[in-house]
Amino acid sequence: MSVRRDEEATQATISTPGRGPLLTAVWDNGSIAMPLPERGRVVIGRGVQSDVVVDHASISRAHAALEIDGGLVWEDLGSSNGTRVRGRQLAPHERVSVPWGEAVELGSVVVIVRAAGAEHVEPAPVLHATEDLEQWIARVAGTDMSVLLLGETGVGKGYYARAIHERSHRAGGPFMHINCAALPDQLLESELFGYERGAFTGANAAKPGLLEAANEGSVFLDEIGELSAATQAKLLVALERREVMRVGAVKPRSFDVRFLAATNKDLQALSEQGRFRSDLFFRIAGLPLVVPPLRERRGEIAQLARTFVTTAAERLRKPAPALSADALDALHSYAWPGNVRELISTMDRAVLLADRVIGREQVLASINPTASRAMAVKPSAPASANLVPANPIPPGPPSAPMSAPPPSSSSGLPADEAERIRVALEKCAGNQSRAAELLGISRRTLLHKLDALGLPRPRKK
Repeated sequence: MSVRRDEEATQATISTPGRGPLLTAVWDNGSIAMPLPERGRVVIGRGVQSDVVVDHASISRAHAALEIDGGLVWEDLGSSNGTRVRGRQLAPHERVSVPWGEAVELGSVVVIVRAAGAEHVEPAPVLHATEDLEQWIARVAGTDMSVLLLGETGVGKGYYARAIHERSHRAGGPFMHINCAALPDQLLESELFGYERGAFTGANAAKPGLLEAANEGSVFLDEIGELSAATQAKLLVALERREVMRVGAVKPRSFDVRFLAATNKDLQALSEQGRFRSDLFFRIAGLPLVVPPLRERRGEIAQLARTFVTTAAERLRKPAPALSADALDALHSYAWPGNVRELISTMDRAVLLADRVIGREQVLASINPTASRAMAVKPSAPASANLVPANPIPPGPPSAPMSAPPPSSSSGLPADEAERIRVALEKCAGNQSRAAELLGISRRTLLHKLDALGLPRPRKK
């Protein structure tokens, strides 16, 4: 891929990375990033006369045009394999305005254009990938592009990070999973970057850091939004230079890794608040992917449940029981606030309770009873549309199992739902967040319940 530096064609000079727009293209086994003019019309295609040349079989000689003038306007130039915006194929010469950072498909190539520069943070180009997540992972796995996995707690971001590693050319190398929230800041620094002998009390021998140890492999930075400002700065230097400075060292050491990261926080909002470095955000968010919550992936529940039953049975050293039809119905009707992680725990308990067949009773006895009050409640909009709640409330601890589902009212909610919500709100003086915590649900779920029951939303007293 190349950019033709023809001022007559673009009426602009090519800007340097970090100052003007930046184009990123991703395909099955490759990716590239190139600076674009700050203003003008850019033709993208496979032909040598194009301003941006993408040498891929699915790209036409003059595939699409991009007009940059404070915003982005895409136009299909009569391409053979089409230009798609938000899943819709453009008609030949149709022009569509697209926000910065939104993914556009040219044939089989995904193109993202965003305004680069630390002083201007654009929204992450979120790819809502319910059924297409595997397709996006297959596209990016063969590249060395950094990937930022977004989603609620427990949706399986770690699983997809490992899947990207195992499908990449680095699959034979190490996969280092680092939980940034699990270690104190000083310990995290020494674990990431390593230390020399005598660097501090107890450092009796030199130790390479995890970035060095992952050489020629992948590093997965889980809960990256929890990094301190100091560690963010050091990580940025390591990302840019591909070098680490061990604690107590005087010379840097080079390393070669692919970076993957995950968070349940809105890093863009944190960047705007000065709590997360915008330049680090740009580095790790090469291709952000949303992993949808389990309630938006109900078609996967049966297969996941069967897989977890088999795994649990092996761990418990007993024959794997079958899942009955009514057990699957119960699993599908539940909202899964704890996502895949909660499903794993539920199947563990169900396998322990069941003999040859897991029925509805075993499922209901295994589901967290506090969270199960939300059974059959569906959000009015997909949770991934708002990315991730800033402070998600985890499901409460397991309590006494219930042997049968609670009676339901005409609204589809348990008959005593309204009374319990009224009591909780009264105890919390109308504070919705505290009432939701008392009920063992998120504030958003509480608001949905209030609307479903026709109850007014109270104000704090």
